[in-house]
Amino acid sequence: MPTRKRDSRTLEIWQEASEVILPPPRLTVSQWADANRILDNTSPEPGPWRTDRTPFLREIMDSLTPSSPCERVVFVKSAQCGGTEVLLNACGYLMHHAPAPTLMVQPSVEMAKRFSKQRLDALIENTPALRGRVKDPRARDSGNTILMKEFDGGVLILTGANSAVGLRSLPAKYVLCDELDGWLADADNEGDPFTLACKRTVAFGSQRKILAVSTPTLEGLSRIEALYKASDQRRYFVPCPRCGHYQVLAWANVTWDKDHPETAQYRCEACEALIENWQKTEMLARGEWRATAAGDGKTRGYHISALYAPVGWPSWADLAAEFLEANKTRETLQVFCNTVWGEVWRDETALPLDADALYSRREPFGGDVPMGGCVLTAGADVQGDRIEVEFVAWGDAEESWSVAYHVLYGDTGQPDVWCDLDRLLLRQWRHETGLDLPVTAACIDAGFEMAQVLEFCRPRLNRKVYAVKGASGFGKPIWPRRASKGVHKGEFFVIGSDTAKERVYSKLRVNSPGAGYCHFPLTRERDWFDMLTAERIKTRTVHGRAERYFQKPDGARNEGLDCRAYATAALHALYMSGFKLAEQAARMKSMAAGKPDPTPAYQVYRSRYLTQT
Repeated sequence: MPTRKRDSRTLEIWQEASEVILPPPRLTVSQWADANRILDNTSPEPGPWRTDRTPFLREIMDSLTPSSPCERVVFVKSAQCGGTEVLLNACGYLMHHAPAPTLMVQPSVEMAKRFSKQRLDALIENTPALRGRVKDPRARDSGNTILMKEFDGGVLILTGANSAVGLRSLPAKYVLCDELDGWLADADNEGDPFTLACKRTVAFGSQRKILAVSTPTLEGLSRIEALYKASDQRRYFVPCPRCGHYQVLAWANVTWDKDHPETAQYRCEACEALIENWQKTEMLARGEWRATAAGDGKTRGYHISALYAPVGWPSWADLAAEFLEANKTRETLQVFCNTVWGEVWRDETALPLDADALYSRREPFGGDVPMGGCVLTAGADVQGDRIEVEFVAWGDAEESWSVAYHVLYGDTGQPDVWCDLDRLLLRQWRHETGLDLPVTAACIDAGFEMAQVLEFCRPRLNRKVYAVKGASGFGKPIWPRRASKGVHKGEFFVIGSDTAKERVYSKLRVNSPGAGYCHFPLTRERDWFDMLTAERIKTRTVHGRAERYFQKPDGARNEGLDCRAYATAALHALYMSGFKLAEQAARMKSMAAGKPDPTPAYQVYRSRYLTQT
């Protein structure tokens, strides 16, 4: 063998031996990422990873290093601020530098598969240090599958919080939990999935590491909020470029000229100097994490908002513009609160509504349907001796007018009362402009008289008269993707009744006419408002986790609320069919001004087969 080849082989043998004999170099997660991580072209900033670009992530990542004394790391974050990169850098570090059994949990198994294919496989492919550690998935018995990555000294198992089997699959020294607030409350009836995942680490004692990353959701129900409160609650303090005062960036100090969000700047809480967005680079580099609570001694908690986004990411001006748009409705403001501020949203719908205050808002209507209304829906609640039905006109941004409320007395097991309901649903309602509006969609409660309701709705489906049953549970879609089949002939639709009621309550809290505001006619009686506000949102513990639910006080009537929820569901049925409320409102406004209808409500397509052309 030539001398040069022999010397080269000898060097390789010594290198391989040194990896086994010598202890690994003392690297932290951030140091490993800076030395090895390469971002591909799908990243906004492809190329070598630089922790200096997002310096607030350094300590979070380094807390996952085995030498770090903490056992749990909690990261409460806004959207798109590096949470996923922390997970990926931790995975790469563990596979290359500190191999051990590792469990990664996504909200669902499907999301775990997507994360593996789109993010984890790209990490392995683009990181030279990992390519030899994880075998090619095309190789026979490689141990590299979508939900399992075997490597020398360890294995990475991916699963979903909805799979109890995956959560108890093996002991794990490291558990990485992503988007914790998106997890189900119960995993296959075996309890809280986060508790199940943490149980996998018991055998490793104080050597274990548990990472929980999530954008927060509702106050009192947020898992990540509860974990953060048990931690030392660290905040990232940055210095003012002018006076040097260290402070936590807060939205209250972002200021801009009225109607000009592009002028947004940050006002120092000490010297009140105005700071430009470009000055953040130096502020972030000099920033430091400071604990603001004692904590339990084992958990480090970190909180960051989008205000800390590096220069080149969404600026303060971008966030100000986004806030002005989000502030139009409660729903969009909640999203902004969670994903930009990184804060939990206080659920005001849980507070009791004041029926007297709503009663005092009654007003005269011009015509059956006032000027702003552009489409009519109806919601009917069925009882043994009557049917109660509300007709609601909807305008732009779901501003609404309660056009009429009828109680049709009669045995709902007999046809007479159903004939009365049909006549009401066929009625044309006079708009303030002089036009006549029909009921475009209606939802009839099928929870009491299923057979009768299905028999009534079956021949009227072409008129969008739907039989519905409510499904309790917050977060369920108001209108389903498809109909359900019952033991009786006919289709019915399972609606998210709690979600619909929550939406009703949020709109009842809007205090000024405009988006989401609810109008009531002068003729509406006082007891109807008691029915509309009868239920309360309560919280109970189910399988160790807080859960919200609607509660009706004993003896209270709630038909008014049910009817409004069904009318809301009918509107969402129209949305599902492609209906655009804003376009219809613009069309009605144009017609009211005497202009020709620029966009017909429905486009008619003629079949060449029928016309023989």
